This record gives sequence, structure tokens and C-alpha cells, in this order.
Amino acid sequence: MPNPRRYRLLLIICIVLFLAEFYFFGNAAQFTAAYFAAFIFLTLRALSISSKKRMKLLMIVSYFALSAIQISFAGPVTSGNDIINPAKLFGVLSMAFPFAAERFFIVNKNASFYFPSVQELTTVTFNELKRRTGKISEYAGDIKKTGSALSFDNLVNTASDLQRHSSFRYINNGSLTEEYFKTASDSLNDNNIYIVVSDTGSAASEIISVFTKKQYNHASLSFDADLKTIISYNGGDRLYPPGLNPELIEFFNKKQDACIIVYRLEATEAQKRLILDKVREINNTGSAYNILGLMLKYSHKSNIMFCSQFVYKMLKCAGLEYFKKDEAEVRPMDFVELDVYRKLRFAYEITFEP
Repeated sequence: MPNPRRYRLLLIICIVLFLAEFYFFGNAAQFTAAYFAAFIFLTLRALSISSKKRMKLLMIVSYFALSAIQISFAGPVTSGNDIINPAKLFGVLSMAFPFAAERFFIVNKNASFYFPSVQELTTVTFNELKRRTGKISEYAGDIKKTGSALSFDNLVNTASDLQRHSSFRYINNGSLTEEYFKTASDSLNDNNIYIVVSDTGSAASEIISVFTKKQYNHASLSFDADLKTIISYNGGDRLYPPGLNPELIEFFNKKQDACIIVYRLEATEAQKRLILDKVREINNTGSAYNILGLMLKYSHKSNIMFCSQFVYKMLKCAGLEYFKKDEAEVRPMDFVELDVYRKLRFAYEITFEP
């Protein structure tokens, strides 16, 4: 009869050797691949649990947040060739973090894992669909949409882009030129400021939509109606470092049915100038895209933000905010859905034809 202790000891030895190999010979690409593989593995396990949909979503979001943190540090923790490298040791030990999180959910949330047979999966899925919605086609459509958003290409593109980000220091400085500020100044006499929500079809936007269940997952601000001065916090489209950047309409066309909706909000010249001055201050001081803020309510520095956080903060600095919410909790569709006093006025919509 097999000895369980012997197999457990053998497994521990294999794990130790694996981690030692990473510590002494691992590079940034290998660390990133390991972190990403763990995220995919644990996500598949989460989808197979016998638990509520909300619990599954919480687990997957937690794994994504941990993976984002790990991959953000993949480069720094593997720099240097010292035999004793505390940063690299932390990078190796952090491989256990997602599995520790899974253990936490199992112990504290009573989530039981199993991989059902094909017959069980088919039966349970059909009954669950019939009981909960009665509309199998709608559920299938959601699954198809989720599968498309979490496609291999989207996950790889998002993961590969994480190394350009920093949630702890400013990496963007001066992406807005003096020509931009001149154009924006010329628009101050327009007694409106423009809020733009968009469905761009970018890899990050598609993944975010799985968790927000919203079509529009990006928010921008413009001083003029023609969007010549449209700006936001974004990834920079590999032209600029992630942070406060100008935006071009053609950059929004990343899928066949991409679209943007433009709203106008009444604002005085003085209020718009306050916002423009604040934008100039951020542009001069520096900025970074708060990718961790998408999952955690935390900003390490004042100018590290994500798109909707930036738009809300600019409105607030001029006294133009029309709903109350913590800046780190504001999401793009909040600007529309929380407009209970009907401060916004629809301006126009741009759709990108196939």
C-alpha cells in the first residue's frame, strides 16, 4: 500500500527544488509566466466550485488582483545577480499567495472544489439554467461573451502590458503639450465640459466588463464639444507611459462595434479653468495609471489614478460633482447611472462601423 507520508515528502522536495530553480535561474519572463499560469489554474478551479456565483466572482477577482501585483513586480524582483537577493526571494515566496487565498476561501467560506464528470456537468448546468433563468439562450450568450473577453489573446495582451505600469511611482510626465493647453484654453468660453464614456474593445476593457457587467468601461473628459481636448488616465496605447494622456478618437476603435457616448455638463469659464489648472499641475508633477485601484480602494500617491477616478476628481475640484461617492470607487457608468438630478445632457454618439 502506498505510503502517504513518502509521497508528501517527495512532493515537498519537488516544490522546494522548483522554487530554488526559480530563485537562482529565473528571469522576469519566467516569473511572469508562472504567475499567469497560477492565475489561469486557480480561475479554472474557481469556476468548478460548488458555490454561489458571487463567491466564484470574488475568488476570481482576488486571483486577478494578486496576479496583477505579482506581474507588476516580476521585473524588479528578478533584477540583480546577488546570491542573497531579498527582492527575488519575495518574488519566489509570493508564488504561494494565490494558493493561500484559495485556502482562505475554502476554510472560511466553505467552498468545496471538485471537477465534475461530463455527465454531471451537463446535468447540473442544464438544471441550474432552467431553475434560475428559464432562458438558456441568454445564459449561453453571457458565457460566450465572457469566453470572448477572457480569451487567451486578451489575457496575454493584458498580462504583457502590466510591466509598463507602476502603482507606486510616477512614470508619466509632460505627455500634454503646450499646444494642447492652448487649445483647451480657447475652449473655456464654451459653457460646458464634456464627459465621455466609451466601449473601446481593448483587451483590458473587455476583461473589466466581465466583472462590472457594463458595456462602457472607460471614462474621459474634454473641454470642447469636438473632443480635440479629450484626455483621461489610460495605458498610453504604447505611445505614452500609462497615466494622464491625450486621447485620439481613432484609438477607441479596437473592435467592430466600438462606440462612445458624449454628454455635456454645464460649467462656467472659472470652473473649467480650475480643472485645466489641475490638469496642468498633474502633467507637470507626474502621474501613473492606478491598475491596482481597479481591484483595491488604494492610491499610493495623489496622481496615481484610473480613468473614472480622474474624471470624478476633476469635477470635484471645480465643484461640479453631481453625486457623492469615494473617488476610488467611482466607475465609468456611475456618471450616467447616478445622475439622479439630471445634470448631464446627451450630446451625441459615435459608432464605428465594421
